[in-house]
Amino acid sequence: MIALGGVIGAGLFVGSGAGIAAAGPAIILAFVLSGLLVMLIMRMLGEMSAARPASGSFSVHAEKEIGPWAGITAGWMYWVMLCCGVAAEATAAGKIVNGWVPGVSAWVWVALFMVFFCASNLTAVKNFGEFEFWFAAVKVAAIIAFLVLGGLGLAGVLGPGAPGTANLTGQGGFLPNGTSGLIVGLLASVFAYGGLETVTIAAAESDDPKRNVANAVRTAVWRIAIFYIGSMALVVTLVSWKDPAVVSDGPYVTVLRHLGVPGSGTIMQVVVLIALLSAMNANIYGASRMAYSLVGRGQGPRSLAKVSGGVPRRAVLASCLFGFGAVLAAKFWPDTVFTWLMNTTGVAILVVWLFICVVQLRMRHRLERETPELLTVRMWGYPYLTWIAMAAVAGILALMTTTEGNREQLYAAGVLVALLIAAGLVKQRRDAAAAATTTTG
Repeated sequence: MIALGGVIGAGLFVGSGAGIAAAGPAIILAFVLSGLLVMLIMRMLGEMSAARPASGSFSVHAEKEIGPWAGITAGWMYWVMLCCGVAAEATAAGKIVNGWVPGVSAWVWVALFMVFFCASNLTAVKNFGEFEFWFAAVKVAAIIAFLVLGGLGLAGVLGPGAPGTANLTGQGGFLPNGTSGLIVGLLASVFAYGGLETVTIAAAESDDPKRNVANAVRTAVWRIAIFYIGSMALVVTLVSWKDPAVVSDGPYVTVLRHLGVPGSGTIMQVVVLIALLSAMNANIYGASRMAYSLVGRGQGPRSLAKVSGGVPRRAVLASCLFGFGAVLAAKFWPDTVFTWLMNTTGVAILVVWLFICVVQLRMRHRLERETPELLTVRMWGYPYLTWIAMAAVAGILALMTTTEGNREQLYAAGVLVALLIAAGLVKQRRDAAAAATTTTG
């Protein structure tokens, strides 16, 4: 449930509208292509995590297979992404509740959400699991209900009647804005899938991490792909991709309203709020465990490594404080500091995926030579599909250079990556020099 729910967020329920407006019906193709890529990435990560479970997940593997600088870069890049995600989700959730209770400032709600989930993550890991299970259950139920209602709409049982293929081919064709529109839709769909990696972090704290990682990877990815691709197919079949409400109100609200579902706007607002709170919960958890893993390996402030009550509370607090700092940046410096932070997170997931591809190539070769019995989950078509996935990620990064907004994200992320690599190399050289001194001494 954590694997299924962790990735189903507001990006799907609301943010996918921008991708639909750009790509038209071809958004289906965009989600298929990005879904195939995510399946490969998660299979690689599943292979490594099942062989050697670790709360630092890909950061731990990157350090071992490439070097400490790689572990630092991948780990702290992911940490920044998750913490900024907490800020964005808390802000959006506060705005929704403020719309229901206008007498209370949105910033009050933001503070309440931050304090609540910080406190719940400070107490016990089971609290994260309980909250995320029920949040995920609501989101999965909402998606299934939408698929059922959409299917009834296709059959003409609900709404004005069966639409046929009019919306798919009758308004500029399946690819109305050409390849440029498909590129925008592809980028939107890639970022919508981001977040699945957290399941391998969570599985490391479960009773049987090897089995749980394997089960999550084998079952969750294709189910999520069905939810995403099925939803997008229903949206562009039932309503016109040109409908401005697809962007302004969100594709799900637009479809439900088209089908005559009463209170569709309020229903989806509740679902989106739950999705935001769920993502906050998952991101605080994932960020704190990544930070704890990094500092435990000497790649961050050692003061964050302390564990009490089975929880790395200082890492939780540091992650929440960074997230709340980003919230304040959104309030006081929305066009400078906050914009830069959010731009870095857009590319962070692609950087992490590149690391996963490189690390899997090296780790698989070593495991096959040294401990083949640990390969309980194996990457399909190794090494060819790994190389294809790596080329696909590099291709997406190249596509981002074709539009101004995406170029800004690349520049912002490039600065952060360069700083992290530099810091990692300095740390690596210092450790090597210290080790050499100790040996000679």
